[in-house]
Amino acid sequence: MRFRHPDGSLVHLAYCTNVHPAEDLGGVIAQLDGCSALVRKELDVPVLGVGLWLAYELAEQLANSSDALHRLRHALLRNGLEVVTLNGFPYAGFHDEVVGKKVYLPDWTQPERLHYTRNLVDVLAQLLPEDAAYGSISTLPLAWRSPWSVEQDTLARAAVSRLEMHLARTEESTGRRIRVAFEPEPGCVIELVPQGAEWLSPYGAGGRIGLCLDTCHLAVQFEEPASAFASLDRAGVPVVKSQVSAALHVADPGDAEARRLLAEFAEPKFLHQTRERGGGGIDNLDALDQLEGSDAWRVHFHVPVHAAPRPPLSGTTDVLEESLAQLVGGAHPRTLHLESETYTWSVLPSSPRDTAELAEGIAGELDWLRSRITGLGLEAL
Repeated sequence: MRFRHPDGSLVHLAYCTNVHPAEDLGGVIAQLDGCSALVRKELDVPVLGVGLWLAYELAEQLANSSDALHRLRHALLRNGLEVVTLNGFPYAGFHDEVVGKKVYLPDWTQPERLHYTRNLVDVLAQLLPEDAAYGSISTLPLAWRSPWSVEQDTLARAAVSRLEMHLARTEESTGRRIRVAFEPEPGCVIELVPQGAEWLSPYGAGGRIGLCLDTCHLAVQFEEPASAFASLDRAGVPVVKSQVSAALHVADPGDAEARRLLAEFAEPKFLHQTRERGGGGIDNLDALDQLEGSDAWRVHFHVPVHAAPRPPLSGTTDVLEESLAQLVGGAHPRTLHLESETYTWSVLPSSPRDTAELAEGIAGELDWLRSRITGLGLEAL
């Protein structure tokens, strides 16, 4: 969806297609013709944004085959879909039976990560609508937190410098500005926004490398949005895109009903990093006994923003709304790219039964976000 900011800027809202399992071109096109088309119909909008997730083999194919790229572009056009952003975090296998820490591989010390991201840059430069100010690609926060050495950090910096050069060459050769956004996540080398601001500060002046602010991750770490944005401002690091999502909140871990309901979210496919306010943290819900339970918990489980979990559990939509006001509610937007990224529909305690029900849920999230964005003074187009 598209919105006009009072300053004249065009702000885009998309949903991330990493919720869908396909990794080949035929499967991705089927998803666009199916679920994505249903979402646009449900919302009754002229253009629906999709934040494409392209597994590495498909990215390689699209970057090197004009025929494959034409097929994808045609599928987008016939369904009234636009692509201004890509999710370049998962490399492949995001819908394996168990994903876990595999999602962080290859990391930014490995040449495969740079090669994959370059392919995404080349593809997005060809898909970007003419009136989009720039294209964005979100990527992982360097690596899982350990092991991480000075040598690895040096390798990652060298890779990002080469990426920055590729972005500059792409802009010069195509006239399209593509930017890459590193996404802080609990448990990773960059897990807090101030850490991202510090690591990314050498690249901020160029504007091509910046931060992806995931409001679910921000909430899990109990970071205050105002402080997080202030750290970015001090470092001169831009918010290239934001994934506007909600985490699972447990106000009283000692509440027996809360613990019973929380157990329904304990599933093996994805990591569910959990943090206690003012206390420790764990990497998954199977280790809750390691937390003191003396204050609130937040869980890295993306819950639908428009449908709160059953009480006494809740979602961190308050953090999302406060962040959204900072992102697009001021005199000028901090970012032009917003993306709904609830990829956990298939592992929710009450998961959608079919494509129609999934489309209805995605549309519900986007409609909820639309109402909040227009409530900040932006005009829906």
